[in-house]
Amino acid sequence: MIIRLIAILGVCAAMLAGCDKGAPRAGDEAESPLPPNRYGASAAYDEGRAALEAFLANRMTGPDGIYTNLLETAQDATAASGHEILSESAGLLMRYDALDGRREPFAEAWSRAKALFDMDASFSYRYSPLSDRRYPVNAAVDDLRIIRALYEAGAIFKDAAYTAEADRYGQRFYAYNVKDGRLYDFYDETYKTTNDFLTLCYVDLKTLGMLNLPDDDKKILLEKARRTAEGGYLGDAFPFYETRYDYGAGKYASPQDIRTVESLVTILHLSEAGLAHPESIAYIKKQVGAGTLFGTYSRDGAAKDDVRSTAIYALAAMIGSAAGDKELYEEAIARMNELRTTGTGGPLDGGFGDPATGQAYSFDNLTALLAYAY
Repeated sequence: MIIRLIAILGVCAAMLAGCDKGAPRAGDEAESPLPPNRYGASAAYDEGRAALEAFLANRMTGPDGIYTNLLETAQDATAASGHEILSESAGLLMRYDALDGRREPFAEAWSRAKALFDMDASFSYRYSPLSDRRYPVNAAVDDLRIIRALYEAGAIFKDAAYTAEADRYGQRFYAYNVKDGRLYDFYDETYKTTNDFLTLCYVDLKTLGMLNLPDDDKKILLEKARRTAEGGYLGDAFPFYETRYDYGAGKYASPQDIRTVESLVTILHLSEAGLAHPESIAYIKKQVGAGTLFGTYSRDGAAKDDVRSTAIYALAAMIGSAAGDKELYEEAIARMNELRTTGTGGPLDGGFGDPATGQAYSFDNLTALLAYAY
């Protein structure tokens, strides 16, 4: 079910105003919601970022939010497609607006996301405008991204209301997506249950550390999540990560091939917590420098394709920022920009997509946009 929560894997189809300004809670300094370095988009990137903003606003956005794909479909497939809307997209856009200091766009994005995705126990991961259907399941990583964006907005806009909302939604998240201190991929509101495994790239340790929980509950959650994520390391020879951990079987359960976007998100989350292996950063940097960071690898590190995904290089840039490696950040942004569509006079100009097919995915474009703000 859930489709492996394509939420974060959209790329794999190609990954309050007017409130009191309260004082920060104790410990906020240690759990800053902001990226550790925030290199940000220099003047050299401004033109590309502005073009991408325009592409998303003019071509990829409808009344309910940003389309999953520029090309419309019947919106009836197992995986989200066409002009369906993902909470993943809402969270990515909210994080960008917060980090870029765009207060009014952030408020608009959050208001729209809350109206569209907020359910009793979680945020729906997917909405179909054609059928007016809100799927009754969340994706933990997407809920955490929205919560992270609210914490970032609270800090950057100095608005305690956003922080209070982040606290409230974080406590709800803990109540439904965590059992016995263990994080689970999703909660199904129809069947009132979770799945029985944890996808490693869902382990957003930094955001989990921001949750306003009793100290013992947070300590247990962070320790179990950290052990599960770190335990999936494949080794120094190929420093990527297993795909998921099966709680019932008590072991990691990965497919034969390793999807780069999943491992990069895992490495990003570990980097933000200061836990990434130096070998992972060095490997990514080497492949980015050569332009050979591809979409899929065998478990021994052999490339299985030559796909150069926008989201892969965007994630590599964010890892560079989180790891304090400005050179990696800038090289990855440059590689990402090589994939931009320009000068065709067609509908994809300014964005990231495939001019031959007309496909353009929200995850690619929004991850690229967020990378500019790191």
